[in-house]
Amino acid sequence: MSWGQRTTSLARSLLTGFSLGYTAYRAATLAVNAVTFPRLDRPHAPPRRRPRVSLLTPARDEVHNVPKLLHGLLTQGADEVILLDDGSSDGTGDLARELCAGTPGARVISGTPLPEGWAGKNWACQQLAQAASGEVLIFVDADVEWHPGALEALLAELERSGADLLSCWPRQNVGSSGERLITPLIDMYLLSLLPYPAMRLPLVATATAVGQVMVFRRDSYDAVGGHRLVQGDVLEDVLFAKRLKARGYRVMGVLGGERIGVRMYQDYATSVSGYAKSWLPVHGNSRLLLSLALAGQFCVYTLPWMMDFPGARVLRVAGLAERSAVAWVAGRRQPADLAEGLLGPLGPLLMLPIYRKAMRKKVKWKGRVYQQ
Repeated sequence: MSWGQRTTSLARSLLTGFSLGYTAYRAATLAVNAVTFPRLDRPHAPPRRRPRVSLLTPARDEVHNVPKLLHGLLTQGADEVILLDDGSSDGTGDLARELCAGTPGARVISGTPLPEGWAGKNWACQQLAQAASGEVLIFVDADVEWHPGALEALLAELERSGADLLSCWPRQNVGSSGERLITPLIDMYLLSLLPYPAMRLPLVATATAVGQVMVFRRDSYDAVGGHRLVQGDVLEDVLFAKRLKARGYRVMGVLGGERIGVRMYQDYATSVSGYAKSWLPVHGNSRLLLSLALAGQFCVYTLPWMMDFPGARVLRVAGLAERSAVAWVAGRRQPADLAEGLLGPLGPLLMLPIYRKAMRKKVKWKGRVYQQ
């Protein structure tokens, strides 16, 4: 065998080993999470003591989401519901005030100008916390939909887990074929990369969160300075979790199931922009790591369909099954949801625009520009 043939054989062996090992890890992690990850729609004992609760929403140009959001929040029985209008230009604040009128504890406040060094959402959350009086602060994105019993289930899980920060992964509600292409991929990253039992370990690397629903014990939140802890970070949810855990606090998660859902984006283009704003921070602000991640995804999901090599058939089957299995575990079990598995080989190609935008020095979101 010539040197060139030996090199090619070694490269194929390494590729196969990496791809199969990565796939096996994700499959094992998903299996563990299917059994161990708590869900809000499972039976639970009510909390022994009902704390004072503040439901807090930062909203910027969310007029299309406000009716569904407030309908869910105002029926939860929280002590107060506060929405902050963050300089909206579409009438978000006026509509929210109209919907809150006559509901005790519900109000709308106007945000103040963004100070230097702060990201928009983080500054809005900091102002909300200052206006709130709850022992438990629950930050809720404007695109989240709450169903009956959600708050009680969240408080029960907060008590059971002993968490200082409990992050809820809402069930993804997909409304168009364009959204379906990449929006549900967030569940793959959340459910097949970190086993739920690892969250209990005293390791910063095992801390994660999703900013759509963040439940804080007020004492712990105030002790670290609130959102000042992540004031300029676009990836504020994950970094808040890691910095909180680094200071000795407990960070846990729960699946929203039938109780809490979200429609993150309206189509493929907004999905790309939404992911791109945080994709570089997700990869440690390293463009090299970002490039390697894309190459790795291509090798695992797309390359097995373009060439034959040892293990390629296994990777093809796994690539088709993974998204369907993740959708099932996340509670998305309609035929169209499960059929998303057919998109597996195209995943890296569909995400190319995200990687391209994430490589830029600046990203834009909701009319604001952030330096990367």
